Amino acid sequence: MAQLTQMIHTYGVLLVFGVVLLEQIGLPIPAFPILIIAGARAVDQGDNWPLFLAASVLACLISDYFWFRAGKYYGKRILRLLCKISLSPDSCVSQTEDNFMRFGPNSLVVAKFIPGFNTIAPPLAGAMGTSTPRFLWLSVAGALVWSGVGMGLGAWFHNSVDDVIRWFETLGSTALMVIVALLALFVLLKYIERRRNLGAADLPRISPAEVKALLEAGHDPLIVDARSVTARQMEEGIPGAVFYRDSTPERLMATLDRERHIVVFCSCPNDITAAQVAKEFVKNGFHRARPLGGGLDAWNAQCAAEPEAELRPKVG
Repeated sequence: MAQLTQMIHTYGVLLVFGVVLLEQIGLPIPAFPILIIAGARAVDQGDNWPLFLAASVLACLISDYFWFRAGKYYGKRILRLLCKISLSPDSCVSQTEDNFMRFGPNSLVVAKFIPGFNTIAPPLAGAMGTSTPRFLWLSVAGALVWSGVGMGLGAWFHNSVDDVIRWFETLGSTALMVIVALLALFVLLKYIERRRNLGAADLPRISPAEVKALLEAGHDPLIVDARSVTARQMEEGIPGAVFYRDSTPERLMATLDRERHIVVFCSCPNDITAAQVAKEFVKNGFHRARPLGGGLDAWNAQCAAEPEAELRPKVG
């Protein structure tokens, strides 16, 4: 910790810029403590806080714009990539899409305070067609709020920050071991959460080829789209599908034959949302409900492989 304060004293603005940039790009590097220490030093040592603030905002803007352009160009694919490498890939897509749908591009102002959403929000804004000028000023506003809060906390509690730094200095290498242990515990809890989510939705999948066989045999399976409204706006789903989120599950299920084949699809990792929705159908007596293995990507791949095949289920 002593080395950290010495590095801030020696490299100052460059260190703040580099750490914030790496964190905003998506690396698991905590930048907020750096801002807090910088704010405390601005009070205790008279460091130039406007330069620290400007460096942090610039780093945020560079990262945000990079992901924004990636979202505009690659759309849904870049979101899937980011969620696959996150610690919570099963819920990453649906959570960020729901947050963005609820608040729109204005969510960029507070996105950096929400773990996971801070990296996903800029490419999502690009994929949803947010204009570049609007994105830029919202990104700058969010960076100013986030950076200002971090440095403000350091300035307000500068005496306490100094005490914490001195405490870590007395611990020496033990402090590093404590930090590593806490990080390992966090990753372990995320892993346990993921395994629990997968276990809670452990249903046999149905393949696109099996769905095709049902259609050809005249079984008329009901296709249920379990994606968020935002996901449906970004990518066309399976023709004739019923939108699960457009009505209450009870009202939808009350109109259906419980002997009917139900195929639920989503566009999230591990088909987790589709599996959860299919499990709700099973609980309500629809014993033929199954999630589509591979989701919308697998369906589109099947259609591309057999363009002459008629894979259009009946509506309703």
